[in-house]
Amino acid sequence: MVLTVACPTQRGIVAAVASFLARHGCNITDSAQFDDLPQGRFFMRVSFRSETGSGIETLRAAFAETAATFGMDHAFHSAAHRMRVLVMVSNFGHCLNDLLYRHRIGALPIDVVAVVSNHATYRTVVEQAGLPFHLIPVTAANKPQAEAELLALVERTGAELIVLARYMQVLSDRLCAAMSGRIINIHHSFLPSFKGANPYRQAFERGVKLIGATAHYVTADLDEGPIIEQDAVRVTHAQSPEDYVSLGRDVEAQVLARAIHAHIHHRVFPNGGKTVVFPASPGSYASERMG
Repeated sequence: MVLTVACPTQRGIVAAVASFLARHGCNITDSAQFDDLPQGRFFMRVSFRSETGSGIETLRAAFAETAATFGMDHAFHSAAHRMRVLVMVSNFGHCLNDLLYRHRIGALPIDVVAVVSNHATYRTVVEQAGLPFHLIPVTAANKPQAEAELLALVERTGAELIVLARYMQVLSDRLCAAMSGRIINIHHSFLPSFKGANPYRQAFERGVKLIGATAHYVTADLDEGPIIEQDAVRVTHAQSPEDYVSLGRDVEAQVLARAIHAHIHHRVFPNGGKTVVFPASPGSYASERMG
């Protein structure tokens, strides 16, 4: 099980959490904490196992007094729970294909409840993977109706997370608010310098030496939500625009997968306009990987 805590900075939080778990027959297997002194906020993630059979509901009820004492936003999570994820894609399939592969081999222990697209391009790929595909075309005229259909699908499938795997439609403020902290997007790191349909060609023409990608939570501020994960690869003057595109696809897929992995294992904490992200500790990745 996992306990996540966010609260105002004060003395005694770690001791209180550890004492509570010990009193209830739980053994801590991993713990990470961060005290953001400038913001006056404290964040903690604790992995533990119950040695007396205490379940999540019992622990949640018993923890209420400790949580109230420190003003905690907290949650208990079962390590066996597979988060229900809805994936959205347009006409670039590299991130979708990477996620489907990781899902199939167990590297991303999630339940993909649906794949949604505004094009039919990847219908066959998705259905061959044994997953439901939903075509929801989006135009300027029908965008409110399309988003209403999407929200109804989220409700019907019980989706806990939406992943924009290179979905190229802008989501409305209403949808962003309804799914706040539960939509992850991926984009190349050339923004805001190189916008438009062919940013890699623009980067090539400017002699860019680093190609990167950013995964972030979606907010009403386009491509400016709290960052979860980033990475970059080097390029040289000898490489072509096609090389830039190929390398960019690889880094986008890797960054998106790592961001999802962190989110589904409750290692990401919103902290104003940014995030606190606890890394998977040595020895814990394999157990997280298998859920």
